[in-house]
Amino acid sequence: MGLGWSTAEERRPLLPPPPPQARPQARGPAGGPAGRLPPLSGRVYGRRWLVLLLFSLLGFAQGLVWNTWGPIQNSARLAFGFSGWDIALLVFWGPIGFAPCFFFMWLMDKKGLRVTVLLTSSLMVLGAGLRCIPVSDLEIRKKLIHGGQLLNGLAGPTVMNAAPFLSTTWFSPDERATATAIASLLNYLGSAGAFLVGPLVVPSPNGTAHLLLASQSNTEHIKDRIEAVLYAEFGMVSLIFSAALAYFPSRPPFPPSVAAASQRLSYRRSFCRLLSNFRFLMIALAYAIPLGVFSGWSGVLDLILTPVHVSQVDAGWIGFWSIVGGCVVGIAMARFADFIRGMLKFILLLLLSGATLASTWFTLTCLTSVTHLPLTTATLYTSCILLGIFLNSSVPIFFELFVETVYPVPEGISCGVVTFLSNVFMGVLLFFLTFYHTEFSWFNWCLPGSCLLSLLLILCFRESYDRLYLDVVVSV
Repeated sequence: MGLGWSTAEERRPLLPPPPPQARPQARGPAGGPAGRLPPLSGRVYGRRWLVLLLFSLLGFAQGLVWNTWGPIQNSARLAFGFSGWDIALLVFWGPIGFAPCFFFMWLMDKKGLRVTVLLTSSLMVLGAGLRCIPVSDLEIRKKLIHGGQLLNGLAGPTVMNAAPFLSTTWFSPDERATATAIASLLNYLGSAGAFLVGPLVVPSPNGTAHLLLASQSNTEHIKDRIEAVLYAEFGMVSLIFSAALAYFPSRPPFPPSVAAASQRLSYRRSFCRLLSNFRFLMIALAYAIPLGVFSGWSGVLDLILTPVHVSQVDAGWIGFWSIVGGCVVGIAMARFADFIRGMLKFILLLLLSGATLASTWFTLTCLTSVTHLPLTTATLYTSCILLGIFLNSSVPIFFELFVETVYPVPEGISCGVVTFLSNVFMGVLLFFLTFYHTEFSWFNWCLPGSCLLSLLLILCFRESYDRLYLDVVVSV
């Protein structure tokens, strides 16, 4: 949160007085006194739910715009002349947009949530608007669409990193994991919305979509339907930007907890702390590798399932339910973590074990000529949905564990580093995909391998809860 998040006057009622030097004290896990201290409490405001709603809607819109093209890639090829390289690049702009991630971390740490959110939402408005400019020249139109996707990708660092920052700033300790889950997973739900909206609104040119308009799937009609989706997304992003401009405060008048009121490390010292913390590097890789692989895989799910004769609409429904299931289970798991403190590692072990089994099942099913496993719509639906549930629901649990492990590093910086790493892995995979977009079996094998590696890293990880100690033990 930076050194200037709260003033000395605001922190004084929350922070315990220093113990007498002559009096011996037991030491807590963060090096603080573990003796009995006066009861401390923060204050929460009802407006925190409005702030959470606005931020979550912003994340939803960013995910929806980012994943516009993957679910309708066959239609986009016909309407705009996109190649396989273009489709992969449109998804690739998401991880490319994380290049200035460290700038957004600095801005969040120094200027707060409001400035960062307004800058992020303005980039999204510009990006969504560029995609709607009516140009008859298809080459110019494709460049505008690519530029719009890049601007939307630049919003990624904020909507994917700031959830723990927002939850600590506005919510009490027994609500933080839930708020983190809602704020972070709505971005994934937006990606799921693209799997639903795109194939249902835009007719498929291959005739496999069960739509009344399927017989009218000529080039101009498909182009008109795609443009209708683009205009609708532009309107939604503009509305969210207007609401954030009208009301989105950086922080409440009074901190909600001891951890929220405490001073944090500076920007430079935070990076030194992160890079020298071996335990943080372990869980950062445990998060970045499987989530980066899964994000890239989800963005081109239609391409991956085409060789096994899955239609564009079926691929969209598979992607939709896998992400929706992950969001629902993730919020439930986060709520459970708010009630049962100190169980984050155990929850991650369960989720990653399930992800490893589900991804292995899916990969072997796609190799039906070798494994002779039944390749049916039911098996593809079940394996993909289970994989999405296990991996997506792990995101808020990972975020909370990052913050607990490296406290007092600001939340935006610690989560920014790991999401940057995740997008690096996603970008590397999509980079290879732009050159090897005719063969996807290697992409499927990356899923179980990355999940198994993450599971082993979490098994070897020694957890600690420094922020929880400050809020619960010191405050009692």
